[in-house]
Amino acid sequence: MSLIYTIDLAGTFVFTVSGALAASDKKHHHDIFSVFFTGFITAIGGGTIRDVLLGAYPVVWINNMDYLLAIFAGVLFTLLFRRYIIRLYRTLSLFDTIGMAIYVVLGVQKSIAFDVNLGAAVILGMMSGIFGGVIRDTLLNEIPLIFRKELYATPCLLGAGLFVILHSLQVEEQLNFLLSVLFIILFRLFAAKYHWSFPRLQFREEADN
Repeated sequence: MSLIYTIDLAGTFVFTVSGALAASDKKHHHDIFSVFFTGFITAIGGGTIRDVLLGAYPVVWINNMDYLLAIFAGVLFTLLFRRYIIRLYRTLSLFDTIGMAIYVVLGVQKSIAFDVNLGAAVILGMMSGIFGGVIRDTLLNEIPLIFRKELYATPCLLGAGLFVILHSLQVEEQLNFLLSVLFIILFRLFAAKYHWSFPRLQFREEADN
């Protein structure tokens, strides 16, 4: 089992935890099935959209049982240890950030393997990382993080761009993977901690003449 494959399964696990934690929050009052479904769709949403756009069939979780086992493990872990991890989740959204970073870089890597242009690879990598969370928040009737003031998609784009640059410089693949994932995680955590954001656009309605 390669290091990147192991990290891929770990990303599936932590993204599942992110979704299951969000669904098990007291204000949502969801049952076990809805917690599982939210964790599941958070884990596979972005990667499934990426594979559909790439024409990569069957999508990876359909063809490999290990991903479903990682999802089951993530839901079970959340149900058993929720009270111990919920504070960490609320302060830095750590599980969402780790899963997002892993999926972004995996998305770029897979896109490059399908010979798409490098700009498209960056965009598909970003989609892999954030669309699971977008679907999760939409299902839970929350405003997706991508539409909030704090930086969310930007770390994904920059991290995907970093992977493409290092790939073009022929940096060893696993080292490139780890450096790009670490960059996204640190950027996202610092952005959340110090409230980095772009200036808001304000549109003024012109007065009727």
